Amino acid sequence: MYISTHQALLDFCQRAREFDAIAVDTEFLRERTFHPRLCLVQIATPAESVAVDPLVIDDLSPLAELMADESVTKVFHACSQDMEVMLHTVGALPRPIFDTQVAAAFLGERQQISYGALVQTFCGVSLPKTESLTDWSRRPLTDKQIEYAIDDVKYLIVAYTEMMSRLRELGRVDWVLDELRPLADESHYRADRHEAFRKVKRINSCSRHQLGIARELAAWREDRAERRNIPRKWVMSDDTLLALVKRNPVRVEEFRSIRGTDQLGERDVDGALMAIKRGASCPHDRLPLLVRGHRQISPELESVTDLMYALIRLVAERSGVATSVIASRDDLADYIEHPEQSRLREGWRFELVGSRLDDLLSGNMGLTVKDGKIEDAGFIGSGCAISQASTDIMLGMIVGKSREEALRLGDLFLRMIRGEASEEEIDSLEEASALRDVSHMPARVKCAMLGWRTLTEALTGKVEE
Repeated sequence: MYISTHQALLDFCQRAREFDAIAVDTEFLRERTFHPRLCLVQIATPAESVAVDPLVIDDLSPLAELMADESVTKVFHACSQDMEVMLHTVGALPRPIFDTQVAAAFLGERQQISYGALVQTFCGVSLPKTESLTDWSRRPLTDKQIEYAIDDVKYLIVAYTEMMSRLRELGRVDWVLDELRPLADESHYRADRHEAFRKVKRINSCSRHQLGIARELAAWREDRAERRNIPRKWVMSDDTLLALVKRNPVRVEEFRSIRGTDQLGERDVDGALMAIKRGASCPHDRLPLLVRGHRQISPELESVTDLMYALIRLVAERSGVATSVIASRDDLADYIEHPEQSRLREGWRFELVGSRLDDLLSGNMGLTVKDGKIEDAGFIGSGCAISQASTDIMLGMIVGKSREEALRLGDLFLRMIRGEASEEEIDSLEEASALRDVSHMPARVKCAMLGWRTLTEALTGKVEE
């Protein structure tokens, strides 16, 4: 149903409040504006599906009240942009929320699953893509366009029901809700303009002093773009901004000599020069830190995090929770250095993997062999992080393998550490190949080999000299 009047919207919102959950999606454009322009809101209850036209309805207060009604869960797929546009246009941040993309990562699906793939997986329906490039700001909308838009929520509410059932069976509803909590915080969608510089292309090429200038100039650009409601690049491109940062002009003629500044008026040039001056005069202790994609860590710590990440992947495979949702490599490095401050020590992450990481870094070992196959493994003992991590990744590799295959892997690993294995053989070790560089650390060779030697002794009854 297409809703184009305030009364029809009011009537629908009253009916929607009778349900515990509704599915919501939006269509918007932001190619020519700073803020996204809301063009359509699709909502589905278990009883009906509608498309609300915000371009022709003057009063959207019933929609705002529905979004703010905490007795009704709002179900989205990849909600961040939808939440942003609803907050800006409707004036209310939907609460409480459920994001099917986030939830899917706890049910054995990849973290960034598309809506089409989600519907196929949980509803058994293949959606058409015929209107995916529609200009949703143009009116009138055709029946086909409206039907296509409504499909985005009609199946979403069905998928939600199925996903909630599976999550309850696994005891993971609270896990998902915990992961969604930051997305329901209004501050998540009100960006600090003094952090905008971090999204400038190639900002990593700047020194700390230059980052101080970039912070002020990017903040000035944010202010101008928002005030005029135009894209940032229409004020100043990233390339131009970066050139200004590196040349640090102090006079108008120096500023104007840089390509991409000709469209700026005198007041804008004065404002940009003042921003550059503020950034250039920033005290050293207040300069922003260098922007890096990943932390710079020592080779030894990198080896340990590689092995810890292999453990995370093993846990992810066994639990059906996406690896990237559990932890990044930076999370693991933080865990090593400051475990008490790590998010892996909290909530569902600690329940799922935190204790395993503790065991990995402090130690336990044993083998269970049944019908010629290694059924389970663990370790008891103590040692350095490399010995314990090496042992744990070994255990993940040998579970389910035959005695002979486990011995073959053990022999191959030991040959790799001794520098005797070929590149092809090393590649076949998968996660364990992360330890290949240990061969260049004489003091750590025995540490890496300890668990694998113990494996050989346990399976053969022979002690290696």
